[in-house]
Amino acid sequence: MEAEVEEARVGDGLRSLRIDPVDAEGESGVMDAGNGDEGEEEEEGEEEEDEEDEEDEDEDEESVTTLGFLEDPENSETLLRHFFPSKAGGVPAWLDPVNLPSEQSRKCGFCGEPLQFLLQVYAPISEEEATFHRTLYVFMCSSMKCLLQDQHEQWKRRVDNPSRSVKVFRCQLPRSNPFYSSEPPLYDGSDKPSGAGAPLCCWCGTWKGDKLCSSCRRARYCSERHQTLHWRSGHKSDCRQSISSQTSDSMLNCKKEELAETHKFACRTLWPEYEIINEDECVQDEKMTVDNGSNLSLVAKSDDTSKAFQSWFDKFEVNDDKKSWASFQERIANAPEQVLRYSRDVRAKPLWPLSAGRPSKADIPKCNYCGGPLCYEFQILPQLLYYFGVKNDPDSLDWATISVFTCMASCEAGIGYKEEFAWVQLSTPSASI
Repeated sequence: MEAEVEEARVGDGLRSLRIDPVDAEGESGVMDAGNGDEGEEEEEGEEEEDEEDEEDEDEDEESVTTLGFLEDPENSETLLRHFFPSKAGGVPAWLDPVNLPSEQSRKCGFCGEPLQFLLQVYAPISEEEATFHRTLYVFMCSSMKCLLQDQHEQWKRRVDNPSRSVKVFRCQLPRSNPFYSSEPPLYDGSDKPSGAGAPLCCWCGTWKGDKLCSSCRRARYCSERHQTLHWRSGHKSDCRQSISSQTSDSMLNCKKEELAETHKFACRTLWPEYEIINEDECVQDEKMTVDNGSNLSLVAKSDDTSKAFQSWFDKFEVNDDKKSWASFQERIANAPEQVLRYSRDVRAKPLWPLSAGRPSKADIPKCNYCGGPLCYEFQILPQLLYYFGVKNDPDSLDWATISVFTCMASCEAGIGYKEEFAWVQLSTPSASI
C-alpha cells in the first residue's frame, strides 16, 4: 500500500520539484576534516585546498543533479500548502501552518524589515518517518545594501545569532500529522487541508499576523512597517467602513480563511509567483545531443530572455576568474534557464561561478540544534532575478549563487521551523572582503 501511495505522490498530478535522497556510500565522510594535518604550514594547506577543490569537481560530476525551472502554474490552486508545492515568488505555502518562525527570525539582521519570500523546495526524505513531508524555505531582504553587509557577516563564523539578510528554514512532518491527510492529493477539487493555519499579515501574506489594527481590530500585521504601508495604500478608508459595518464575526472569520488560502494580499511588490518544475541534468544533456541545440527548456525561450541571460553572463565574465566562469558556463549551457540545482547526494558540491568567495569546510557551521554537520543540498542561480523582473542596475539585488547547507541528519529538535545556513557568493568587486 505504501508503495502505491508513494507512486501516486510523484505521478502526473504532482509535477513540482520533489526530491528523494540518492543512496550513496560513505555518508559519514561528508564534511570531514580536510586532508592536511593540523600542524602543516599555511602554504601547504592552500595547496591541499586546491587539490580538494579539484577532487570536489570530479565528485560533483559523478553525482546526480536535479535542475529546477520556472513555469506559470496551470492552476494556482495547486500551489497551496496541501499540494506540497515547490514554488518561487508570491507567498510561502507553509508546511506547518501554525508554528511559524518567530518575530526575530523573520527580520533582516541589518535593516530590521521583514524578509521577502524567495522560493521553497519540497524535498522529503522518505526513508525516515519524521521527514515524510519536508520543505525548505528561502527568504531574503530585497535591499542590495543589506546583502553586501551579509557578505561580511557570513565570513565571521559566528555561531551566536549572526546577522543575516538571507535565511533558510527547514520544516518537516511525519505522514500522520494534524494538518494533512495521510493519503496523497486527488486533484479532483476535493482536496482540503485538515485545519486552518495561523492568521497571516494582511500586507505581505508571508509572516504570522500577531499584531492587530488598533482601530478595526480585524486587520493583522507582522510588523509596524507593514501596518503603515497597508494604511497608506487604502486600509485607512477600509478600516472606517469596517468599523461601521455590521458584518458578523463568522463572516469575518470566513473571509480571513479565504484570504489565507487564496494568497490574495494587499502588497503589490511581492515577486511574481511561479511553479518550480524539475528535470535531471543528465536528461537535459541527452536532449541536447539528440536535438542538436534545439529548444530544451521547460520555459519557452525568446530573444529577450536570451539577451537578458547574456547580459548576466557578460557581467560575470568581466568580474570573475575566467577559468571558473568558463567551467560554470559550460555546465549550465545545456539548460541556461535553470534557476535551481538540487542534489542531496553526499558527493555533490555547489557549482561556483567565481573562484573567489568560496567557503572552506571551516566556514560552514554545525547544525544549531543537534550539533551535527551540515551538507550541501541546493543552490539558487541568478537567472531567478530575471523572472522576478529585477532590473540590472548597480544598486539592484544581485548574486552569483546562493548555496544552501542543511543538517545532514535533518534533525527534529522539537521546533516547527529550524534555521539552516546559506552561503551567498556575489558577482561584484564591491562584495570582496
